[in-house]
Formats: sequence, structure tokens, C-alpha cells
Amino acid sequence: MMDRRKFLGLGLATIALAPMAASALDFRKEKPDAWKAEKTEDAIKALYGDIKLEEKGVKIKAPKLAENGGKIPVTIKSDIEAKSVAIFQDANPRSAVAVWTVQDGGIVDYSITMKMKGSGKITAIVEGKDGKFYSKVLPIEVSKGGCGG
Repeated sequence: MMDRRKFLGLGLATIALAPMAASALDFRKEKPDAWKAEKTEDAIKALYGDIKLEEKGVKIKAPKLAENGGKIPVTIKSDIEAKSVAIFQDANPRSAVAVWTVQDGGIVDYSITMKMKGSGKITAIVEGKDGKFYSKVLPIEVSKGGCGG
């Protein structure tokens, strides 16, 4: 049974976190062309415009060989003070996978499970609060038969 202090504490925590959830940008609504782009370069341009990427400060953790292209675990981490984080892939008909808004003081440590119909590259972009864009590209081999070889 929940006592009054726990109930009030959870209620205050919910109220404190509500503004953070309400301030997230709906990238699908605001940048629809990014979600229609077939090439990674086109999706990045539709999302962020003409930008210069710096290949540093971003880490992608994913298997080098994915046994199952329908379920590839991917983690993106960075110590950069970020405004947003985006992930793209070049194996499927649409390149954009996910975009997150990073709240002030937020930690860039996002994990998802994604699908890739075949081997390709995953690209992660971190939009820094300094106005720069940081990236990492990681090739992923997808096992055709799902048995590692």
C-alpha cells in the first residue's frame, strides 16, 4: 500500500517532469521531408539544412554483425552539450530512424532497436548547443540467413 509521502513525492516528480515532455519538438510534423528522404545525406539536409559535420565526440554501440536485421540494438552516447540527436541508416527505403530533443542538462545516452533490410551504415548526428554538428558513422553487416554466416 502506498503511503501519503510516497504518493505526494511521485505527484511532485510528475509535475516537475511534465514541462520537459511538453517542450519536445515533433520532428515528423516540423520536418516531414526528412522522413521521406531515401538517402542519408538528403534526410540530414531536410532535418538540419546545409551543415558541416565534425566526425568526433559521438559514439555508436551496435553489433558489427547483426544476426537479425529486424532487431538491431543501437546505443548513441556523447558528452557534448546537445540540443538534438538524430539517427539515420542507408539500408531501408527511408533513411531517418529517430530524432530526440535533448533537454537542458540532459545526458546523450539513447538506445533503440531498429530494423535494417540488409547491410549498411548507421549515422548518428548530435546538434551541439555550440551551433556545431557532430557525427559518427558505423557500418553494420546484416546476416542474410540470420545464422551469422
